[in-house]
Amino acid sequence: MIYTQLTQEERYQISALLKAEHDQTEIAMILGRNKSTISREIRRNTGLRGYRPKQAQYLADERRQSKVRTHINEGTWLAVEQLINLDWSPEQISLWLKTFCNISISHEWIYQFILQDKAHGGDLYHHLRCKSKRYGSYNRRGQLIDRVCIEKRPAIVDLRSRIGDWELDTIIGKNHKQAIVSLTERKTRFTLIQKVEYKTSQCVSNAIITLLPPFFNRVHTMTSDNGKEFADHKNIAAKLKAKCYFAHPYASWERGLNENTNRLIRQYFPKDSDFTTVCQEEINHAMDKLNNRPRKCLGMKTPNQVFLGINPPVALAS
Repeated sequence: MIYTQLTQEERYQISALLKAEHDQTEIAMILGRNKSTISREIRRNTGLRGYRPKQAQYLADERRQSKVRTHINEGTWLAVEQLINLDWSPEQISLWLKTFCNISISHEWIYQFILQDKAHGGDLYHHLRCKSKRYGSYNRRGQLIDRVCIEKRPAIVDLRSRIGDWELDTIIGKNHKQAIVSLTERKTRFTLIQKVEYKTSQCVSNAIITLLPPFFNRVHTMTSDNGKEFADHKNIAAKLKAKCYFAHPYASWERGLNENTNRLIRQYFPKDSDFTTVCQEEINHAMDKLNNRPRKCLGMKTPNQVFLGINPPVALAS
């Protein structure tokens, strides 16, 4: 069998399975991996706070890159620094060195080199023409104030064994005008949606605080992505007496239910829909359709039946 390195997604699966108290043999069987691979992964990448997938991926990347970096001598890094000072972009430097010097060094390594220089008080980052994009939105998204990472979310949420764990998201209208806030309960697939005039943290927060209070006793946790529209998470958590957690950046599989629900919502409001022409009555109609649709994962019951105990309207002729 040809060995392939564990992916980041597999590391998140390992973390979830460990939280669910699966042993290494069971994890290996579920992932289709050799038991020794799982054992080595946990042994090498477990820190003081246990096995954390983001940290595990970072440690694995560092080991892999350090092996290659040993082939890049100090003179090459000095040349890289000189080119940065000429306001060359990391991509330009990488391509130029490959073309004219036969030196392979990725632009990502050069970015890391700049980050390390900045961490030690250097000013190389001032030569990046896209500072706002690279170091603004990239770091700002995923660095919300007082955000709590999904790694700290109770393991019971992954099991879908209780009602009350929600996933939050937003759907943007045509030309980025207006948005739909979608909330989906993980166990029952019960969905709540509401239109907002603007995709701001205040508008999104108000929508969530409006939608969930009728089900106050069935709100334990809420998980979202790192969009700045969820910056008011502390207020949301306080009002609903629940915990807010954030998925890792660019890890959409951690909110797979959100992604699937959004596709279902798009059946009623396709991608080019102008939300400025959509009224809340239309939103409510779509929400009722979704919650009265039988689901295979629910034994062909509807979300309304499982979450509320309400039988769906029968539309079939006898």
